[in-house]
Amino acid sequence: MANSRGPETIDASIFASGGRAVTIEQAVEDVDILILSIPLNRLPEIAPKIAALPKDVVVIDTSNYYPMRDTEIADIEAGEAESVWVSRQLGRPVAKAWNAIGSDSFARLGKPAGHPDRIAIPVAADNERDRLVAMALVGDTGFDAVDAGPLSESWRQQPGSPVYCTDLTAIEIPDALAAAERSRLPKRRDLSVAAVQERLGDTKSNPDAGFLVRLNRALFL
Repeated sequence: MANSRGPETIDASIFASGGRAVTIEQAVEDVDILILSIPLNRLPEIAPKIAALPKDVVVIDTSNYYPMRDTEIADIEAGEAESVWVSRQLGRPVAKAWNAIGSDSFARLGKPAGHPDRIAIPVAADNERDRLVAMALVGDTGFDAVDAGPLSESWRQQPGSPVYCTDLTAIEIPDALAAAERSRLPKRRDLSVAAVQERLGDTKSNPDAGFLVRLNRALFL
């Protein structure tokens, strides 16, 4: 794992189940798969390193666009799917995965394959190998992977969509993907952010992970 501040700033407890802290340069050396989890406004800083990777390296984008954090990106504001924009910045294909699950659900709710309470994660990609690799890795992390189609349709799993951080099952996700209304996603995303920010720091109603899932279900489904 690497970040922009250096390996010494990464909490060692993260690696309790394996892995190690490295520099960005080390993170892109001799890899088969690279997973990106960074604010989109920082992407141009590392784009040259990723663009230089061998073509057979699978790059998985987990990022989400929040204009209040990332600053406004004109092409995304105009309707370009976030991961299509990411792919253009990197000059290479990407798969979109893990963006539509909250950190608490990801940490706690993984289940063995076949478990009746296993929740699912949508995966979008243009390249079939990228799709299969990303879906296999999603399964390895304890969640069912659902094929969400090409990157051009990945807006259906962006913030504000019915599948975004609502902890749905593999049976529920296809209908939720189909129900997404592109023009309504930004407003719903911003409503969710505003509701969370209004409660932050309030000792009586500071939002926990359960609140976030309930809020997203109320707004997005």
